[in-house]
Amino acid sequence: MTTLLEMKQKIKTLYGEHETWLLPLLKFLLAFIVFQSINSTLGFLETLDNIFIVLILSIICAVLPLNGMAVLGCIMIVAHCYGVGVEVAAFSMLLLLLLMILFLRFTSRDNLALIMTPTAFFFHMPAAVPVSAGLLRGPSCAVPSCCGVILYYFMEVVSDRSTVLQGKETEAVQKLQILLDALINNQEMWLNILAFVVVLMVVYLISRTSSDYSWRIGDAAGAVIYILIMILGGMFLNVNIHIGGVILAGVLAAVVGLVIEFAALGIDYSRSESTQFEDDEYVYYVKAVPKSFVAQTEKKIKNISSETMTTENPEAENEDAAPVERNEEETFDFEKQLEESLKDL
Repeated sequence: MTTLLEMKQKIKTLYGEHETWLLPLLKFLLAFIVFQSINSTLGFLETLDNIFIVLILSIICAVLPLNGMAVLGCIMIVAHCYGVGVEVAAFSMLLLLLLMILFLRFTSRDNLALIMTPTAFFFHMPAAVPVSAGLLRGPSCAVPSCCGVILYYFMEVVSDRSTVLQGKETEAVQKLQILLDALINNQEMWLNILAFVVVLMVVYLISRTSSDYSWRIGDAAGAVIYILIMILGGMFLNVNIHIGGVILAGVLAAVVGLVIEFAALGIDYSRSESTQFEDDEYVYYVKAVPKSFVAQTEKKIKNISSETMTTENPEAENEDAAPVERNEEETFDFEKQLEESLKDL
């Protein structure tokens, strides 16, 4: 656990130091995945179904806000629908106009759910969107995520019925009727919309409580509720639901929720404290839970050489040096030595 906390702290420090180029890079990668998923689902216009066009659009989205990425994605969908037929393109423009009126009223963070929902369906993990939105955002994300569900199933309808829609024997009114009936009578789409709304609200309400491990409980509850709604709803509505795929989507959503909980919250419930205080009007019950944090000590290396030792403190050398004792010079008596020499004579 300590290793993960240290890694998290290093990633946060790295992102804080290089945010100016890391954020456009992440937006570029997200746009590339979104546009590639649209081309894989539709791909009727060969001009757009090109890796170089996708790279150019992704570079443009790297400097645009998330709303700009959503608008470019919608334009790409309309262009692919034009490859099927003019009537399909007109129907898609009308549908996207209605959806844009809904989701453009929200903030760019909420609109991220609109961008991620078709991509999550493409990677067979749709439950990750309502679980993540419930943990990080709130009920306002329900509208963009449901719009994303409608957008995904519209692309599926166009892809599945492209042969009929491209037929010259089919009249324009019949094409519009086919698209409208396929959307309105798509019980699987409405079942997913119901699951998205319920899971998002359950995860949001549980994660905002003061109980221990509320985020993890909400994450697990959202995954289980998604699985139950999809399986039981498919049984009652006679919808062909792949049970294995639904269970896998719920498990993946729970894993994504745990990663988000560790990255965004990361608190240590074992050191939680509760206190109570009051003033003239209220009594306050406060529960404080500290965040998990690992203090990193900075290592300082000091180079020591013989030159620095001699120049740093010359007085220390004088103190350590042994004192030299100086003997006093003996006095020489010249007269006494002269008398002794004369006696010898």
